[in-house]
Amino acid sequence: MNELVEQARRLVINAQGIFDSGENAAVLQSTLDRLDGPLRVAIAGKVKAGKSTLLNALVGERLAPTDTGECTKVVTWYRDGHTYQVMIHPKDGSPPVQGRFHRDDGAIEVDLEGRDALSIERLDITWPSSGLRKLTLVDTPGIDSLTEGISTRAFEFLDPEDNETPADAVLYLMKHIHASDLRLLEAFHDDSVASPNPVNAVAVLSRADEIGAGRLDSMASARRIAKRYGQDGRLRRLIQVVVPVAGLLAETAETLTQWEYKSLKQLADCKPTDLDPYLLSADRFVEARPETPLTSLERDQLLSRFGLFGVRLSIALLRRKVAETSSELSDELVGRSGLLELQTILTTLFVDRSDVLKARSALLAVERMCNEDRTNEGAQQLLLAIEQIMAGVHPFNELSTMAAIRSGWVAGKPRDLSDLERVLGASGTTPWQRLGLDESADQASIRNAAVAELARFQRLAESPFTVHDLGMACRVGIRSLEALIASSNQMATESIN
Repeated sequence: MNELVEQARRLVINAQGIFDSGENAAVLQSTLDRLDGPLRVAIAGKVKAGKSTLLNALVGERLAPTDTGECTKVVTWYRDGHTYQVMIHPKDGSPPVQGRFHRDDGAIEVDLEGRDALSIERLDITWPSSGLRKLTLVDTPGIDSLTEGISTRAFEFLDPEDNETPADAVLYLMKHIHASDLRLLEAFHDDSVASPNPVNAVAVLSRADEIGAGRLDSMASARRIAKRYGQDGRLRRLIQVVVPVAGLLAETAETLTQWEYKSLKQLADCKPTDLDPYLLSADRFVEARPETPLTSLERDQLLSRFGLFGVRLSIALLRRKVAETSSELSDELVGRSGLLELQTILTTLFVDRSDVLKARSALLAVERMCNEDRTNEGAQQLLLAIEQIMAGVHPFNELSTMAAIRSGWVAGKPRDLSDLERVLGASGTTPWQRLGLDESADQASIRNAAVAELARFQRLAESPFTVHDLGMACRVGIRSLEALIASSNQMATESIN
């Protein structure tokens, strides 16, 4: 077990001796359990942003319903487990009850037995899935819903009044930068133990294929827009990166059926002059002349699964023989949907930092409790212990320094700040990612690059022209590089022995 998690565990156990009754005791026990479980990632965004669709793509299985039924209005947890089970947690605090469910067209449909969505705190779905082993995913209702009470549920989940947020990190789906998007992201960021920190939030430019009206170059256009959004000062201080994803295409690619492949192959085998005029719009495609392959209902079914962009792209890949089997087509579509890039980011920024993020959540839970009871001498000692952990654990210093850079509190040349963020782990925590090298870089290349970067930031930190805040940030980066060099030297010694 990571030493940072152990420190957080000991602190929570000490807190149990001080707050040993009532709601605080239950919260602390839940916090301990949280340290042992997978990282919790919430998926949030506006209504119809594609949250459930993206969740299904990440899991690799159609679990979450994507319609506008009652279940989509409830915060729903998806966890890996040995059994198939749905638990309904009422909002009035009464004990959870096991719910009946069935799978309709792949998605899990829960029988709420007449309960109103607003009377349910959350649904807890346990489902054996390799896609849920490292991450527990939480699907939240859309913000800006027209239904009273529903639109506030994501805010209540990410920023509860009397407790810490249950999420360790968040994926926020957006199409444009709106004030409501910024408000929810600001609500998610606490103002204490790792003060406003973008490292645990990633924005997803959802339904990216619609940006270019379904053209084959839609994803290229979406990437340019995502890059521009990522440089926006309002968003940059709240999120780590903006990733474009064609969620519907990603979900369908991960769950592609043989019938869908054969149907697309039939269309691809048509002469372009006979078919392409009907690919100009969704209506034309569905209402194509009778001699066009497939019935109008079958074409409509393809459209609902792939979207116009996915249909066009699939036909183009099959015509060019880039994909000649259903598995090859699935792989190509996954790669072109942006899902692989998002999965890589989830791994490098969330999973690889899971111990840091979980420990941070635990410290925040205890800190909140202590701040609510300032007269308790034991609580004051706990606050001092939290301060000591924060000051003595380098990963926390990295997070706070990245936050300071992103928030504009540290000023300097753009290249210096960008490279310093990378050294601190903004692009991932592996040595080659911190140093901006290729994944295939050997130990000698890694060590040489680290030594060069160390010398560069030492010069910058010691320069009389460097302002104090930048100098302090450089020293955090210097410590990261020194640890990297020490690790590289140790690996070299072990290989010799």
